[in-house]
Amino acid sequence: MRTSIATVCLSGTLEDKLDAAAAAGFDAVEIFENDLIASVSSPEEIRRRTAGLGLTIDLYQPFRDAEGAPPARFAAAERRFRAKLDVMGRLGTRTVLICSSVAPDTIDDDGLAADQLRRLADLAAERGMRIAYEALAWGRHVSTWEHSWDIVRRADHPALGLCLDSFHVLSRTDAYGKIAELPGERIFFLQLADAPRLDMDVLQWSRHHRLFPLQGRLDLTGFTRAVLDAGYDGPLSLEVFNDVFRQADPHRTAVDARRSLIALSDDTLTPAPELTGIAFAELGVDAETGPQLENLLRGLGFAHTGQHRSKAVQLWEQGDARVLLNSGAGGDTAIRAFALESTDPAASADRAAELLARPLPRRRRRSEADLTAVAAPDGTEVFFCRGDQGWLADFLPTGETRTRQSGITRIDHLSLAQPFDRYDEAALFYRSVLGLTDDEAGEFAAPFGLVRTLAVRNDDRSVRLALSVPLLRRGDWAPAVPHPQSLTLLTDDLARTAEGLETVAVPANYYDDLDARIDRPDGTARALGALYDEDAHGRYLQLFTPVLGHRVFIEVVQRIGGYRGYGFANDPVRMAAHRARRLVPRA
Repeated sequence: MRTSIATVCLSGTLEDKLDAAAAAGFDAVEIFENDLIASVSSPEEIRRRTAGLGLTIDLYQPFRDAEGAPPARFAAAERRFRAKLDVMGRLGTRTVLICSSVAPDTIDDDGLAADQLRRLADLAAERGMRIAYEALAWGRHVSTWEHSWDIVRRADHPALGLCLDSFHVLSRTDAYGKIAELPGERIFFLQLADAPRLDMDVLQWSRHHRLFPLQGRLDLTGFTRAVLDAGYDGPLSLEVFNDVFRQADPHRTAVDARRSLIALSDDTLTPAPELTGIAFAELGVDAETGPQLENLLRGLGFAHTGQHRSKAVQLWEQGDARVLLNSGAGGDTAIRAFALESTDPAASADRAAELLARPLPRRRRRSEADLTAVAAPDGTEVFFCRGDQGWLADFLPTGETRTRQSGITRIDHLSLAQPFDRYDEAALFYRSVLGLTDDEAGEFAAPFGLVRTLAVRNDDRSVRLALSVPLLRRGDWAPAVPHPQSLTLLTDDLARTAEGLETVAVPANYYDDLDARIDRPDGTARALGALYDEDAHGRYLQLFTPVLGHRVFIEVVQRIGGYRGYGFANDPVRMAAHRARRLVPRA
């Protein structure tokens, strides 16, 4: 199906938005009236620009407060409508959106509303145009799709049909099944938007918190299927009001938007192959942090078992945990890449390409493993490899063997703080490209602002990723670590692993509170200087190293009795402890 995006979804001028939509591969746009009003280009120039970009203008919107108007106001609405039809003619578009009235003086009379919409439809039909009527979820008297359909049916005009907007429907009800019984030819336009489930005024919810499909919690898949089952054959169009998207790079946002439609609607998309584990995590290091991380890994029982044949990359191993230290990456110390074991790496790469993930070219010798890599939204490289660890042949043995059994068994998860503009993009990327599912989400008050978290995982939890982002852009005073990252290692014996490990100090206040909250605490957490959490399945112990460089630290955890979470509730304490540690002068 054809894809479309409303210009209101993107930041910039109208010209910027059109360029971004075309570059992302959209077929069409909805032009939001305010964008045109503010444009320095005439409607004719916009028409030529869109055509030159390979776009069509499939909708002009919105026209407000038309139906149910008192006679004097309706006369003014007719005059205004004729003027907008003139603009549409200059733009070269045939369909205008009329949304249900919100004006305080709107008359609650379906017969009057149908008659007035019929009169406006006559004006549109005279010019070969048509009206798509939409029920706003906060409409004065018309606020449901059923009510808007009753009025369209009563008006009985071929130039008057429905616009169905997923947000306006799903913000009010989950009972949308009867949409599939509508005559498809009377659905003139479909607008799609997702959203988180929030308990707030629906107008504010709509204006600030909409998301692209599959980024929120609304049933976009079922809703879209119902509309298509009705016989709708127009474009799938996005209309998303979001404060972050309207500040972000429009080209990135447009790509993310189109990815959401591909993931939502493309039945030919390559199925996501099963992921079976995290093969390795790669940390970029510099002259200072490289030796620090080597000492830290050795203290955790890791051995430097291999040196890459052609790159300045070391392989460190303990148990099934493999960490690469790349001293040739440049820039700050960071988790530069990670590799996921896939039952079909080629299919994983194909799916990533279909979902517009940016491929990363790699220079390699003919004898080296051909690992496909794509860029995650924050720039982290994601590799796909088989579980047979064939890529290990790229490393020449150092002769060093793993001797100390420290308790480390594998990589538990990776925690990646996202840039402010890219959190929702990252959530969609990991869900759609990798086929991961949501595991745990929440918000907490951190020392320097609210932080939102989301963990995603595969079915057996052998692949876990934790994402986080501040809810607001940082101000001038925010001495927290920007975009922190952590490599979390799983141990079956935290006491043994912690021997000689330098960790951040947890305040006594934390343990006093823990003793008050937990019935008969066993004292292990206090004795180890660890943080503690529990859920219905078990318990969790966490230790954290100081931050290495400007953003990376190591977390060591023990899961006891099937604990499934990530200890997010402890993050404010961990952040404050890291802050206190950074204030200690270096010797």
